[in-house]
Amino acid sequence: MHKILMPTKLIPTTGPDDWKALLADPEKHWRAGYSAMSAALSWESAQTLPSGLPAEIAALLGSDAELILAIPEHKVALPGKGRESQCDVFALVKSSGQTIAVAVEAKVNEPFGPTVGDWLKDASAGKVERLTAICTLLGCAYPPPPDLRYQLFHRTAAAVIEATRFKTDRAAMVVQSFSADRKWFEDFAAFCRYLGHEPKDGTPTHHQLPSRVTLTLAWVTSPPIPTR
Repeated sequence: MHKILMPTKLIPTTGPDDWKALLADPEKHWRAGYSAMSAALSWESAQTLPSGLPAEIAALLGSDAELILAIPEHKVALPGKGRESQCDVFALVKSSGQTIAVAVEAKVNEPFGPTVGDWLKDASAGKVERLTAICTLLGCAYPPPPDLRYQLFHRTAAAVIEATRFKTDRAAMVVQSFSADRKWFEDFAAFCRYLGHEPKDGTPTHHQLPSRVTLTLAWVTSPPIPTR
């Protein structure tokens, strides 16, 4: 497992606690039963598995899926002005002779944040530029329906942008849920339906981007991992 030390340098993590310092607000966000700690425990424990990936994610990416590199709290610059999209995990994975850029959004009970309508309320020119560029990247019309969740748009764009930067064969945006009730799955499903797909838990759906790159969208439910 790796973490960002400087923009172009990486060092190995020694365990889940190394992920804490990368959070925007470590004291607020590093809590048992929340997404940041759950993702850290899941991905660190997966190092003992042959794939190096959480089993549910390995299963959807292919029978021979293998982790190349994983970066916690990876920031991806987006078009226009504003903050980066901060992936809970960004991973490079090889499967079936291809390389996949994977942006992971971890979830327990936390929502996906504001809707597109709320995010665009009294929007600046920079916000309009950003979402227009994301829609162009994903091959969908601007503006999207106001009830969809903006976070799903920018996290998916992060996967596509990094697929271009790392020159991978495919891109993937995976929601890794630790909620037994699949809380917020309907928000993810609505986003997928807008792109023309009907999602199922644990089953990938594939979307052809204007760039001709294949984008995989998936929701997986991972079992909660006991804290130490």
